[in-house]
Amino acid sequence: MISGVHSFAVFVTDVPRAVAFYQDTLGLTVSRAGSFGAELFEEPPHLSIHPAVHPDAKKLVGRHTGITLRVPGLLHFCGVLHDRGVRFVNEPTRADFGIMAMIADPDGNVFALWEEEDGQDG
Repeated sequence: MISGVHSFAVFVTDVPRAVAFYQDTLGLTVSRAGSFGAELFEEPPHLSIHPAVHPDAKKLVGRHTGITLRVPGLLHFCGVLHDRGVRFVNEPTRADFGIMAMIADPDGNVFALWEEEDGQDG
């Protein structure tokens, strides 16, 4: 029986560069690292960073991941990310569902950053 989600995988061409981006630039916690790559976040679901060595994995580098990260204080955080040189695919925008921005990691993998605004359902 399936009991939950353990992780979501993102494939990269350079694991140390990716770990530096996610840990140092975005401020995410590396909970485990090894020859497989790295796992981010202390508790599942983890964001797993894996080297793209297999041809099928190489095809998955540099795409929209479909992963949305919740960020309280998103507008301030986006300012910090701009100062750190992060590439924005879409600047922060207010919508009915909250505020959302889209960023790319060094390999071009795209993530949504989202903040729920007061009074909205998540």
